[in-house]
Amino acid sequence: MTPLTLKSLSDIAELRADTIIDVRAPAEFIQDHLPGAINLPVLNDIERAQVGTTYSKVSPFSARKIGGALVAANTAAHLQGPLADKNGDWQPLVYCWRGGQRSGAFATILTQVGWRVSLLQGGYRSYRRLVVQMLYDTPLPHRITLIEGGTGTAKTQLLHHLKDIGAQVLDLEGIAHHRGSLFGAMKSEQPAQKMFESRIAAALTALDPNKMTWIEAESSKVGARVIPPSLWLAMSAAPRVEINAPLSARADFLCRAYKDLTDDENTLQNVISRLRPYHAGETISAWQMLADRQDWPALAHGLITYHYDPRYTKSAARSQAEHHHMNLADLDEATLVQTARTLAEGFR
Repeated sequence: MTPLTLKSLSDIAELRADTIIDVRAPAEFIQDHLPGAINLPVLNDIERAQVGTTYSKVSPFSARKIGGALVAANTAAHLQGPLADKNGDWQPLVYCWRGGQRSGAFATILTQVGWRVSLLQGGYRSYRRLVVQMLYDTPLPHRITLIEGGTGTAKTQLLHHLKDIGAQVLDLEGIAHHRGSLFGAMKSEQPAQKMFESRIAAALTALDPNKMTWIEAESSKVGARVIPPSLWLAMSAAPRVEINAPLSARADFLCRAYKDLTDDENTLQNVISRLRPYHAGETISAWQMLADRQDWPALAHGLITYHYDPRYTKSAARSQAEHHHMNLADLDEATLVQTARTLAEGFR
């Protein structure tokens, strides 16, 4: 069994392990885990709670005895299941919460089988410390430019086109599984906060700090997920390119971009109802009538004019960062592709 210590997040990309195995319980794994890890729990959520209760209410010895039996049984199931087809040259990396009994017991059995097993020293906690160091404790070295603009100015689509032509992009909305507004929830659930941060850290680690990185301007939260402090400070100070387009073009773009929402009448009506704290009842009723009639351009026009633009104007006025402006005649794909090229060439 070979001990392994992570000294930086970039070490993960250099790991020679064929498989990274997280042996923690599923509830721990779903909150966060090392990039690329699979979950082979040696104690499931119920078993972990049972062992913990026995430890505190009976004795540590009784807990270890129960835990040992459960770990052995679960490890046997993994050997006969997901690990059954692994050859003799397979080299896994194993970790638990702090590199203690769970990962040690699992790694010992795998070593006895004959596999060359690495054991992460300090477990998940050692990895999490590196994420916190990057996103909470250290200024980011990356060169960042933000794409900003009112709702419906195709900022996310521009990011995608920038990526397509080889520019560096950090897609926070993609990482957060949320489009950033009240109407922005996606069908898939948002990752837990720690998982959100892990994915940001992994994306930043893969980028060259000396090259420009494009990020869509956001509030401090994307849906329910909070942008971590180091990134938020870098974004707050970054220069911005503001995209402007005619209101009709923006409304048409929203109709295309939010088709999943307009196809789900009940969800759309519920989201409109959530605007009641901000608008008069007759305004909400008018928007709901437009949704009933499926008059999407008129609904998008009203939401932009009376809900989103006033809030954007107020938030943009607070920014002291360097501003550039791009006025687009339309938001067709050809226009967005050319705009992405112009941005990439103008901000190297």
